[in-house]
Amino acid sequence: MSDDTANQGIPAPEGASDIIDTDYKIGQDNIQTKIGPFGLDIHNPVFVISGLVIIAFVAYALLAPQQAADFFGWLRPALTSTFDWFFLSAANIFVIFCLLLIVTPYGAVRLGGTDATPDYGYLGWFAMLFAAGMGIGLMFFGVLEPVYHMAISAPLGVPSPFTEGGELIPENVEAARAMGLAATSYHWALHPWAIYAVVALALALFSYNKGLPLTIRSAFYPIFGERVWGWTGHIIDTLAVFATLFGLATSLGFGAQQANAGLEHIYGIPNNVTVQVILIIAITGVALISVLRGLDGGVKVLSEINMVIALVLLLFVLFAAGAVTILGDFVSGLGSYFKNVIPLSNPFGREDTGYMQGWTAFYWAWWISWSPFVGMFIARVSRGRTVREFVTCVLIIPSLVCVFWMAVFGGAAIDQVLSDPAGSAVKAQVIDSYNPPLSLFAMLESLPLASITSTIGIILVIVFFVTSSDSGSLVIDTITAGGKVDAPVPQRVFWCTFEGLVAIALLVGGGLGALQAMVISTGLPFTLILLAICVSIWKGLASEKR
Repeated sequence: MSDDTANQGIPAPEGASDIIDTDYKIGQDNIQTKIGPFGLDIHNPVFVISGLVIIAFVAYALLAPQQAADFFGWLRPALTSTFDWFFLSAANIFVIFCLLLIVTPYGAVRLGGTDATPDYGYLGWFAMLFAAGMGIGLMFFGVLEPVYHMAISAPLGVPSPFTEGGELIPENVEAARAMGLAATSYHWALHPWAIYAVVALALALFSYNKGLPLTIRSAFYPIFGERVWGWTGHIIDTLAVFATLFGLATSLGFGAQQANAGLEHIYGIPNNVTVQVILIIAITGVALISVLRGLDGGVKVLSEINMVIALVLLLFVLFAAGAVTILGDFVSGLGSYFKNVIPLSNPFGREDTGYMQGWTAFYWAWWISWSPFVGMFIARVSRGRTVREFVTCVLIIPSLVCVFWMAVFGGAAIDQVLSDPAGSAVKAQVIDSYNPPLSLFAMLESLPLASITSTIGIILVIVFFVTSSDSGSLVIDTITAGGKVDAPVPQRVFWCTFEGLVAIALLVGGGLGALQAMVISTGLPFTLILLAICVSIWKGLASEKR
């Protein structure tokens, strides 16, 4: 099996490793053909089913946009109000499972075999983690969410610092400020990264150590055995494709709306669906170039460039808005997060249903939908790490960085709102009128060099868009090619193109509500898959040398 695995671009285990003895060969069910000059190597039936369903969905949303908008408008609240307890309970299980892996002897298992060494240094590794895992979301929600939770959503019943008429209530300020940052950190720290870590660890373990294809179905071998190569596995991989595509389309839709809002704010370009569609088409074209350059020449280079630009913008906001105050926000927000993480994680008996259903349930569904994409991408770049190092780095370090990002951007925005409620652009866009895509630019407007920093913000959103689209097409292509990581490039071009088309279809067929509805509907069944993956990981690690 190891020779065949190596031939398909997946390195054979180095040193001692418990390779699974199976007759299955990577790509044995694939269809190899040509369409004109383009060669194809696609898995039957995963590629065929997922491709046809996606094409039908795009056609439906574009041909019947009003009907689609009505359907999506009903779907999202119906799912979040019914299954909020399920999403919260599952996310708690993922966090506990990851923490157990860090402290148990299984943490000594090395991904890729006992003698494997890391393929990437820490700098490149972290850059790719952030560009793929959280990029557009941090830009879109970094200002919006802390301010909204402070003033409107009332997590755990903490009262707003404003009256209905917009007057400041001084005695409510301190508690509301701390809860705004804690409630935001809850959505961006341990829980989402635990979801990513579970999928990434399963893929890396069963591919690099067990010699199985780099697909979601491989993680189920300890449970289903040889049946994972039949219809059981086909269903698992097809669900993974749907979850990844709709999770990614949601992020691309957010990015297009935010970039359009920034372009209108700075350059007067109209803010409407037409412009957003043009943006998605143009940026998808750039992503196609990145696809053709490959992982090292495309995603890795763009990710490192984007990390530098993001760091520059982060430091600018930190010092321009007042480093001492914001660093205090970071410390107090982190403390408030650890103080409130358990009650915020409670899935039952809550009165703050607007926060729990409207935000948390959606976020967990979104992260779970993203997990095949981010998980496989993390697995691709994490060979050679021990399980303990892997889980610690993927879970804890990015969580701290996300909390710091939210403290800087959210803390600066909260300061602007509280110091000048009547004149604050952030208050006008988030609290008074609720215009999410413009929240970042409203905060930058009150700082020096607003035009320059807002332009940098737009560039960041666009490059995050490109890296997400490129990485997503790589992951979906690997799944629909039966685990081959060196499948023909035209297949990645196909998926990259359809990621953009799905984002366009959802924007036309209902905007933000449609994006959120589809990510929840695909995240729901995939949550069951992730819970089963935890069982498989435990069984797989038990047989490994450490």
